[in-house]
Amino acid sequence: MYKLLIVDDEPTVRAGLRAYFNWSSFGIEVMDEADDGDVALAIIGRERPDLVLTDVRMPNMDGITLSRHISARHPETKIVFISGHDDADYLKSALKVSAVDYIFKPVNLEELSAVVRRVVADLDAERAEQRLKEELAIKLKEGMPLLREKFLLSLVERAAPRQNLRERLDFLGLDLPVDASYWIMVVSVDDMADVTASRTEPDRQLLWYSVLNIAQELIDRHLGGLAFERRTGEFVGILRADPAGDAAPDAVEALFALAGDLRENLERWLKLGVTIGISERVSALSDLALAYKQAREAADHKWFLGKNRIITMDSLRSPETHAGDYGRSGPVDNEELVSALKAADSDKLREVLDLIFADLNRKRRDGLKYGRNACLQIVLAVDQLLLELNAQAADPESSETSLWEALFEQETLGEMRQLIESHLLDACERIREKRTGKTANLVERVRAIIDRNYANGGLTVAEIGKEVYLTPTYVSLLFKQETGQTVNEYLTQVRVERAKELLRDPQYKFYDICYAIGYTDPSYFTKLFKKATGVTPSVYRENHA
Repeated sequence: MYKLLIVDDEPTVRAGLRAYFNWSSFGIEVMDEADDGDVALAIIGRERPDLVLTDVRMPNMDGITLSRHISARHPETKIVFISGHDDADYLKSALKVSAVDYIFKPVNLEELSAVVRRVVADLDAERAEQRLKEELAIKLKEGMPLLREKFLLSLVERAAPRQNLRERLDFLGLDLPVDASYWIMVVSVDDMADVTASRTEPDRQLLWYSVLNIAQELIDRHLGGLAFERRTGEFVGILRADPAGDAAPDAVEALFALAGDLRENLERWLKLGVTIGISERVSALSDLALAYKQAREAADHKWFLGKNRIITMDSLRSPETHAGDYGRSGPVDNEELVSALKAADSDKLREVLDLIFADLNRKRRDGLKYGRNACLQIVLAVDQLLLELNAQAADPESSETSLWEALFEQETLGEMRQLIESHLLDACERIREKRTGKTANLVERVRAIIDRNYANGGLTVAEIGKEVYLTPTYVSLLFKQETGQTVNEYLTQVRVERAKELLRDPQYKFYDICYAIGYTDPSYFTKLFKKATGVTPSVYRENHA
């Protein structure tokens, strides 16, 4: 409801306006009435009306003076004048002081209805606009964190805007002096594939929120500045350096203390390993894009320096290289790898890999993508040779897909080296077995090891591989290819057959049989036995004892 104040020095006019017009049908209630302008002004001071219907001529304070006071103090209040026909010149002055309309005495109800309808329409429009502004203000407040993050991203991804920069910083509530000195710190989460794979989406979001909280708390403690998430697994710190002259030694010490504490706290509380890249010091907010580029480059070089490190620009100076460093003037050709594979010479294979990865380390500034592409070329060359020799794995497409996916998950040159070396040694062994015809003998050796050691609950493919001097991956692939069973399936088969023998003898208790064949969990054994035979151990004993 809108509130109306009626102002007129004639009681009959006030009474008539209140009693003979249906104000409620327009959504209006008469809040009060006054017999003069000064009385009305006092009422308005206590309770602000939306609409004032006032006479023009009154003894102490006329309607023109009253309207000037109202317009000055409450410009949103609508004013409608009531006047006699002989006050036309007077009404011209009235309309200059923000009166929205006027009506003549005696008041015609239809004319009054038309005026009130127009005024209510204006009030409705203004109220809707005010509600919209309030809603937008709430949304703006709720979206302020997102606006701040968007602005901070613009600072580090491109040059800071020259115009209205200080005004934008004040609006967003960011304490970043334009001409102060800064460092940029990039925090890159290590082993991202493992970190994200083991968590649900809500858990991941909670984890990133926790990283930001820890980072901001430590930044506030050591230097001052802001932390934000640039992309998944990468966080950026804008750090205040000494604003006057060169960075003071204590500020530099605080910088490295911050980096060390951040790495330690993320490991302790969140079980996260991180690599931290630190830029050179820049002298103004407008240079943050350059500083971010430096810090990002430093963090990216974990691909050859290793993970869980604090890397500065000084760490990225290329080592001196000479044409004869590795006994050659150019990169190692994959043909040397292929030759070593054809000869099934694992020692030569490792030697060539040493040369290849030494060359990749010298090309460290070419980046992770360059190293990954080189590894993929090696894989392609090896797989082509295995295809030619008909020495591929039992499921070559699945094996190749898994290897390629694993390569893209590796973040360091050392991890790539381990993955490639394991793949090449498996290929080397496969070629050797293909040429010597020892495959059947190997399978029998694996079976013999299982037949002797099935009661060992800790028996694994890795232990079997050690006994036959082969990698677990190669043992598994070869056994599956030759027998159609996995090593673990054969191990389960042997244990179930032995269990059947023992179950036929009533002197053996059920849990003793479970332990005797290598299981420590009777319920797990029961599940496996039923899956293999179709019945539980107790039913089997009843039928065969």
